[in-house]
Parts: sequence; structure tokens; C-alpha cells
Amino acid sequence: MAPFYDARGNIYAVAAPEAVRCAGIDLPELAGPAAQTCEAWALSAIEAFCGWAPGTQPSGSKDHRCDGLLIGPFQDSPPFDLLIVNTDGTLAERSGNGLTIFSQALSEQGLLPRDELCFLRVHHDKADAGSPVDTSVKPAEVEGVKGFWLDLGKPSFGPDAVGAKGVESVELNGRDVSHVQPLSALDPAWSRSQFVRIGNPHCVTLLESAKALPSNEQMREPGLSEGLTRIAYAMPTGVGEPCAAGVNLQWAMFESEGRVVARVFERGEGPTASSGTSASAVACAAWRVGWVSAGEVKVVMPGGTAPILLEEAGGELSRVSLFGTARLMS
Repeated sequence: MAPFYDARGNIYAVAAPEAVRCAGIDLPELAGPAAQTCEAWALSAIEAFCGWAPGTQPSGSKDHRCDGLLIGPFQDSPPFDLLIVNTDGTLAERSGNGLTIFSQALSEQGLLPRDELCFLRVHHDKADAGSPVDTSVKPAEVEGVKGFWLDLGKPSFGPDAVGAKGVESVELNGRDVSHVQPLSALDPAWSRSQFVRIGNPHCVTLLESAKALPSNEQMREPGLSEGLTRIAYAMPTGVGEPCAAGVNLQWAMFESEGRVVARVFERGEGPTASSGTSASAVACAAWRVGWVSAGEVKVVMPGGTAPILLEEAGGELSRVSLFGTARLMS
């Protein structure tokens, strides 16, 4: 059985490529070809490494005991290739918590350099984004907690950044944001959203009241769950509107200086306790509408608080970094 790791309530299994093949799954030798043929093996890998044992699934739980499967490394030395498999068998371009967990697993295997940057290369099959997506990682300590800084690069904003179609431009704090009609149809308070791409696509809905923040329990209720799935997931599970390849959904509310509260509904997963790239997208969206300044921003999610470092140059965000920590589950 593959080990499971927890990063702010996100749980991933980690499996070496050879372990996947030993389970009778026809995984290609290289990460690139494996990503392009994921329909042939990904669901089998999820069932083999993330599925509940027969008769042990708790009543009312989801079908899998974790939020996804990390397959890698495909090399013995950096840079390291890996695959991030969602529990619906699709691949993710990037996962902040997933990469934090993978870094922890590499560290425990003695493969992660201690005093220099290490590049992780996530391979995927999305046509609207280049593959692999590179992320540099370095061990660090923040407020006495050991973990890793992930350099997520420079974000881009707006509908074009995520391939969103048919959205209207509206204003918030003097900045152009988007009105996503399918979201506001679910709740009129969800009328202003900021699209952000930070390796993968995000739609951050900016709220004025905590009452408009959906809880994870509410997002699992049949009516709302179906509506959000139609928006977040690509076809055939969703409808590909406004983004043909699907989009990760977040809701954000300014709490105090440098602090933003958020909720997450992930493409390919649904409601999650936390998400590293979602937290990063929330911090970027909050900066763009003037809620926060560059520097450290803390994004508070049900699974924990994510420290984000925003770097600004020439009036633009030049770099976004995420601090994460993970633990091996017993």
C-alpha cells in the first residue's frame, strides 16, 4: 500500500512508478507519454492506491480516502518528473499541497537537496497549458515550522488567462473583474470574480459578507454540488462553461490586514479542506482588487492557513511563493 500524507487537510497517496506497474497497471516508462495516455491507466491507479477497501467505506463519505495520487519520481536525481492524478482520473497541472507532500516524500527518501533549489516537473494532458509545469522547491522554516517554499512564478489575470468565454466585465474597487453568470445564478452574492492562472486556472469570487461563503458541507449538497460541478469540471462531467477545460473555484472574503478567508471547490475533486494553488490564487486576486499589499498574505481555509509571499515589481506581481508543510500519516 502506498503511504498517505496530509498537507493542511489535503491527503494524497504517493506511489513510485515501479509500484504502479507492479500493481498490474500499464504505466509508460516516461512521465510525458504517461500523461498523454492517462485515460488508459489513471482510474485503475486511483482505485488501486486511493480506493476504500471493500466494506470499509464510512456512510456518507466520498468514494476515495484521499484527494489524489502522486506518481513519481521518474528519475533518481533532480529535476524530478511526476504526475498528479485527481480521484476522477484526470490530471492536474499543479497542486501546491500535492507538491508539498511530494517534496516531503522526496526528503524522507534522501533525494531532495537540502540547501539548494530543486525543480519538480508536473506532466499533464491539458491542451490550454504547456506541459510540464515547473515548480522550484526549497526546504525552509517559518515560525518554527519546517516545510518548503514553492516558487509558483508570475500569475496572469483575466478571462483570456484561463480561456473563459462569454463573461461580462464588471468593476470592484476600480478594477475590472468578471461577472460569471452561472455562478451568480447559484447565489446572487457571487457576482464578482477574478480569473487567475498560476500554473492551473482559477476563478476567485470576491465576497462582501461571510454569509456568502459556502461551507464544504453546503457544497456537497446535491443541488449546489451539481451546479458547481457543471461550472468547474470540463465536459463530459461538467459543461465547460465558462472555461472549456474546467476551472478551480474559490470564494474569498477580506478579514483583516494581510488575512483573507477562503473556500475551495476543485476541478476534478469538488470541495476540499485546503488547496495550495487555490490559496495562492486567492492572495493574487485579493492583491489585484486592493484588499492586500505585496508581502506576506495569510489565506485561511477550513484545513489550515497558508502563508503566501507576493512580490511586486513595476506595479505588477512578479512572483508568488507558497509555504507548505506535510506529514506522513500513520
